[in-house]
Amino acid sequence: MASTTEMTSTTNVPQGKHPRVEVADVLRGLAVMAIIILHSIEHFNFYSFPDTSTQPTWLNFTDRAIWDGLFFMIGGKAYAVFALLFGFSFFVQDHNRRLKGHDFRARFCWRLLILFVIGNFNAMFFTGEILVLYALVGFVLPLTCRLSTKTLLWIAGICLLQPWSLVCSIIAACDPTFVVPAFNEGPLWAATMEQQSTGTFWSTAAVNLWQGQLVSLAWAVNNGRVFQTAALFILGMMIGREGLFQGKYLNLWAKVGGVALFTFFPLYGLFNMMPNYITNPQLLGQLKILVGSLHKFCFMLVLVSAILYAYYRTNLKSTLVKIVPYGKMSMTNYVTQGIIGSFLFYNWGLGLYRYLGITASVFVGIAIFIIQLAWSKWWTRRYSHGPFEGVWRKLTWIGSDK
Repeated sequence: MASTTEMTSTTNVPQGKHPRVEVADVLRGLAVMAIIILHSIEHFNFYSFPDTSTQPTWLNFTDRAIWDGLFFMIGGKAYAVFALLFGFSFFVQDHNRRLKGHDFRARFCWRLLILFVIGNFNAMFFTGEILVLYALVGFVLPLTCRLSTKTLLWIAGICLLQPWSLVCSIIAACDPTFVVPAFNEGPLWAATMEQQSTGTFWSTAAVNLWQGQLVSLAWAVNNGRVFQTAALFILGMMIGREGLFQGKYLNLWAKVGGVALFTFFPLYGLFNMMPNYITNPQLLGQLKILVGSLHKFCFMLVLVSAILYAYYRTNLKSTLVKIVPYGKMSMTNYVTQGIIGSFLFYNWGLGLYRYLGITASVFVGIAIFIIQLAWSKWWTRRYSHGPFEGVWRKLTWIGSDK
């Protein structure tokens, strides 16, 4: 077995045990907060709203402004930050185990199987959950973690370019009769929405666990989330390997943020212009997946760069660190928001989808966040890990003396 010195030098990882990175918890906490607020206006993947034809004009305006504004700012970006940090966390665990002379890869595969179970528990309540997808795509991390940084960059870059959509776009451009193979989501969506609007808890949970999970995974495949998630996992692992969340790399992040912002605008403009010039729906759909995932990735980099700058260079750090407990309990907060949200909006609970529009729902999301933040602060003062984090950790190391 290679020595610790050999392992760290050949893979260009930081020397010594990798400590917990506070700014990563800040990013994680902000990402989960944004996810909760976005899920709230979607009624937790249940796109059913009260009739707006009789409500005041100003309320119709705020509904549209909140919906468009939040999806522009955080739609597809908060999830991306969360995925980036998943890869970062893998690196930290893998690196610390290697320093002790152990190979973490097999144990991480077991950890992914546990995550798959936790994700399915979450899916009983919320069909839009992402933990099952993470558990499936997460195997890319142990498969690639010993590759060079240059090789990882190539793999991540290829995944970001959505190779399936790219190939289908080329074929569709050459053959107007080509139909892109895709999973039929329609019947699955219909089954889940019927139970969300009329079902009991048990009937809703049963449909969520089957049709709900199938439609969630089908949507991920059809919309390029699988390749994008793999890329983000790898990039997060690389950030950990190079120690890029440290303050000394802030100038690099400023350049990354600047280039990403400069790139975002033409990509976003192209995304919105394409329907005016491309009439082939098969070609248009695949190009929108490709360009859409790229402009969201660029904006995510802008947000991460801005948060890192605010943390290291401004007086906002004292405010940002207040969300650290929330970030430390990100899994617990992510799972419990689905439980709370389904109870509030689905028929088996309070059925608030009948009464609350987008404007009112955003305040529900903010309220959930405030309650969870207070609970996270109380919990982390007493325990080292959140409830779900603690269970995940204990089951990860079952049968091991560490």
